[in-house]
Amino acid sequence: MILEIVTPEAILFTGEVESVAVPGINGEFQMLNNHAPIVSLLQKGEVRIVGDIEIEEDFEEMFTKGEKGTTLLPISGGTIELKDNKIIILAD
Repeated sequence: MILEIVTPEAILFTGEVESVAVPGINGEFQMLNNHAPIVSLLQKGEVRIVGDIEIEEDFEEMFTKGEKGTTLLPISGGTIELKDNKIIILAD
């Protein structure tokens, strides 16, 4: 599935991922390929991206590597939309 992470300043990432976990306002949830459509608010926490991804050099300092091929991005809130295997995160 395709993930796009957008902030007011820039598009931080666009690419193919295996799964994404986000800090929803009612708790963390994870999305895999062919997940049902969803729109949700996000709270402060970390976006966990699973997959072999490449981050643009300009934005590498914003991301950290986690365990087992996981990449982490701290956010202070935002929204997420998933439809037709494309996830768009509007992050603060």
